[in-house]
Amino acid sequence: MIHWDAHACLRLHPQADFEPINRLRAAGVHYVSVNVGMDMNPLAQVMSVIAGYTATIAALPERYLLVHSLQDIEVAAASGRIAIGFDLEGAMPLLEQPDMVALYARLGVRQMHLAYNRNNSVAGGCHDDERGLTPLGHRVVAAINAAGILMDCSHTGRRSSLDIMAASSKPVIFSHSNPNALVSHGRNVTDEQIRACAATGGVTCVSGVSMFLGNPEPTVVDVARHAAYVAALVGVAHTGIGLDICFPQAGLDDTPPGQFDPAYWWPAKFIGYERGLSKVSFTPVETWPLLAHALQGTGMTPAEAALVMGGNMLRVAEQTWPASFA
Repeated sequence: MIHWDAHACLRLHPQADFEPINRLRAAGVHYVSVNVGMDMNPLAQVMSVIAGYTATIAALPERYLLVHSLQDIEVAAASGRIAIGFDLEGAMPLLEQPDMVALYARLGVRQMHLAYNRNNSVAGGCHDDERGLTPLGHRVVAAINAAGILMDCSHTGRRSSLDIMAASSKPVIFSHSNPNALVSHGRNVTDEQIRACAATGGVTCVSGVSMFLGNPEPTVVDVARHAAYVAALVGVAHTGIGLDICFPQAGLDDTPPGQFDPAYWWPAKFIGYERGLSKVSFTPVETWPLLAHALQGTGMTPAEAALVMGGNMLRVAEQTWPASFA
């Protein structure tokens, strides 16, 4: 069975240490989506990160494999490697050009969403005034569908996420979002959003982030509890895992250049943002070897737990990705 982590973050720097990804590999993860940029990161930084990450992956072929097809995940798993795809968090790196989507697909981006917390010209963010998908946003959704990239609604506002799910011709995912019914937070998603995601054939992947799980020191039990809620609401087939572990690296500055204001992107009025992201903690990498048992502890069968841990995301990728991105 394939274990699929739908979102992880390294330092957004071309020289970022990939040892955390190797730890995920050792923990039994077969595929991970690694962030290469957010709305606050300018194009030059995003491209530099993609180039650096791609070079690191190529330099360690015994550990890593950049995914160009679904078969690459199986090849990596069979050879003891971890398959990697990139994701973009927000549409601002597209520079309001839907044609940029296909370019990012050729560079390894396999998943993206349209707004990171705040509104932009494409969609509304979850920490901003409520707004829907714009006309440009509809064009971007069509471009994402055409490129075969996974359409992600994490960090997106409620109304925009519902518009995206109505507009998309492919299954839509939440790569790292938790049920708001369990923990009330602007970044968590409502039952309405979870149901709409499932109606597209998509998957809601729960994260391991402390403030979204409601535990300052989150554990595998918290992750399993949130996954079980989603499964009870819309079915095991629409439940997944995206732990969203952010790995620090001392001495490596990845602060976006220019007038970057953390308080804008992570408003203090939301629980846990009072000191930027300094209070945030994550479930450890070692959550993965414990996850099957924890999910079964919520009443899932071993086969159902396997679907949550990767089978469902594998299905959505099969329905979305082209035969090859090359």
